[in-house]
Amino acid sequence: MFFHKKKIEPKKKTRAELVKEYIARALFITLGAFITAAALETFLLPNNIIDGGVIGISMMVHYVTKFNLGILIFCINIPFILMAIKKLGVKFILHTLFATTMLAIATNVFHGFHVTQDLILSAIFGGIILGFGVGLILRNNASLDGTEMLSITISKKLRIISVGELLMIINLFIYTGAGFLLGWDRALYSILTYYIASKVIDAVLEGLDKSKSVRIVSQYHREIGDAIMKELDTSVTYIRTTGGYSRQEKILTYCVVNKFEMPKLKDVVHSLDPKAFIVTEDVHEVEGVRVRKHR
Repeated sequence: MFFHKKKIEPKKKTRAELVKEYIARALFITLGAFITAAALETFLLPNNIIDGGVIGISMMVHYVTKFNLGILIFCINIPFILMAIKKLGVKFILHTLFATTMLAIATNVFHGFHVTQDLILSAIFGGIILGFGVGLILRNNASLDGTEMLSITISKKLRIISVGELLMIINLFIYTGAGFLLGWDRALYSILTYYIASKVIDAVLEGLDKSKSVRIVSQYHREIGDAIMKELDTSVTYIRTTGGYSRQEKILTYCVVNKFEMPKLKDVVHSLDPKAFIVTEDVHEVEGVRVRKHR
């Protein structure tokens, strides 16, 4: 006799929950746009330091024409956004249009405010603030950079080049143009800002509290698993495996721990089996219940 599991239907959100979610997302996107504008107008723009992508192109056009930066970013983004509708979905495109509109407004709010003329400080702190603002927008399912959307679309069509490689090529042309237009020192400061901003974006998207997934192969798997559950107060999973050379069945012990718990975990494992085989990987996001022992 076969038992069939009850079919699980996705839980539908109520209208109140959807409204609350949309309002929260709009507030975070708006906050991200204003933070991004603050970085552009108070640190980067006054010191001829640019960002990558559409924002960088808009900043260079602004330097030449003195046309409003916010309007330039909005107008230059539009063609890229329209090209990406089919690939990225209407919801993402609407969020992106809202984010771009908020950025256009915010750049006018901060226009004329200068924090420092020191190029190093401007590149570093401009990159940190810019990365935080852009990361906040990306975390809420929106974007400010049409070149990223273009890269995703082209990559899916061609299937011979990655999104990252396309972005690198586009930004190479942008920073080369900045070198000729603004000077090579400004182009180098701009690359520094872009690098810092990208690292901050990663931190915002992935969180500062990174976890590690750990796989342990040892003949003392039961003792090691019990010790991990006792000493680190976290659950483990046992997985049956087969050795490639020995063809013998083995038990792999798997768990996810905070990066700060890794030294303690290694001490626990090596105290029981100095020859234990340990493999660790970064985990950028963990969802669900982390099972702990009952007290």
